[in-house]
Amino acid sequence: MMHRLTRFAAATALLALPATTLAQGMDPAALRDAALKDDLAWEITEGLTTEVGPRLAGTEAEARARAWSLRKLTALGFSNVRNEPFDMKTWVRGVEALEVLAPFPQPLHLTALGNSGATGPKGLEAEIVYFADLAALNAAPDGSLKGKIAFVSHSMTRTQDGSQYGAFGAARRSGPTVAARKGAAAILIRSIGTDYHRNPHTGVTNFAEGVAPIPAAALSLPDAEQLERILKRGQPVKVKLTLTPRQIGTTESGNVIAEVPGSDPAAGMVVVACHLDSWDLGTGAFDDATGCGIVAAAAKRIMDAGTPRRTIRILWAGAEEVGVFGGRAYFDAHKGERHALAAESDFGADRVWRVDFKLPESAKAVGDRVATALAPLGISRGRTPAGGGADIAALVASGVAGIDLQQDGSRYFDLHHTPDDTLDKVDPAQLRQNVAAWTAMLAVVANAPEEIGSVK
Repeated sequence: MMHRLTRFAAATALLALPATTLAQGMDPAALRDAALKDDLAWEITEGLTTEVGPRLAGTEAEARARAWSLRKLTALGFSNVRNEPFDMKTWVRGVEALEVLAPFPQPLHLTALGNSGATGPKGLEAEIVYFADLAALNAAPDGSLKGKIAFVSHSMTRTQDGSQYGAFGAARRSGPTVAARKGAAAILIRSIGTDYHRNPHTGVTNFAEGVAPIPAAALSLPDAEQLERILKRGQPVKVKLTLTPRQIGTTESGNVIAEVPGSDPAAGMVVVACHLDSWDLGTGAFDDATGCGIVAAAAKRIMDAGTPRRTIRILWAGAEEVGVFGGRAYFDAHKGERHALAAESDFGADRVWRVDFKLPESAKAVGDRVATALAPLGISRGRTPAGGGADIAALVASGVAGIDLQQDGSRYFDLHHTPDDTLDKVDPAQLRQNVAAWTAMLAVVANAPEEIGSVK
């Protein structure tokens, strides 16, 4: 009964929409409901992960992904499909091994962090120094780790909104620099994840200017806990670490762009983004082939329904995982253009459960209509201002309005940056709900008669 009443209330509210929206065949409710049968997002995700696979930024595989994307977006009928290349310094993985030599000899599973230094092919033998968290490492005296390997643990737990990633991810982002400054020969961290598979989670680290990179790697959660138990026996723990990644110099990456032209250039454009690159351990299905499938499928549904008022620009950004180089390149190239709003899908493919807004007061009614259109999908309105994803962060920070369609992240950090990020983890029904949410949002925003100006 309540479900029927909700749908009736939403349908009634849609009758009050501006005539310009409905006149162009852009009824958000009808488009939303039709999108619940969408197969295009799955088709894109399946094609990209099957025909390209892992897409490490700056490599030949990422170049193949751009070529694949150009063909696909062109075949789908989008306009102005193009590649916008940029150069970047590129890191690639090598041999990865960790063996406890004493007191209890055994191998442990780990993977190098992006931009890690190398041990050399013969590896590095050293004693482990344990730190319960990054704060403990920061408190270690300068020089106290000379010739030793730091091991930083923590206890990240799963949340629906993924909110612990920012705090616990610091061990990966800045921990290696801290350890290097204190004289460590290398650093190991507990993976930034919530699964208990024996899969380590990779991710980028960036050494501060003037700090020589040291070998840096993440242990799978079971192996990190195994190492902790060994350390708690109270005997010195000696390991052999072998990591042979390398920097291969400057190579090309790029952003793939496509558009649904609008009827009113003065109204500005709506940018819908994802990132095309992925880490190299899995096939990058959740992170972020599904995001590219979602935004393209939603944009195509609007395109097939007619001509929207605002141009919709699809941005499949390159080189996000290793430093958001694609997002920065896009902002530098296009910051002078009129962007009305930006949104990004980059948190997996499980159902959207909340919508957050960052809109000027003059466009408050636009947010209200979006919230109304999303309610039948079980999406509630949040109170947190939209922050935008990594590739549109610079746009949003510059004052461009934003909408965040927040996906359920309860299992996201089971898969994030691991070998388990593969197509079989994608739930087609939840993927369709994402497309329906994005379609409804675009139907409202791209056609809204209100001015969507800068957010001060």
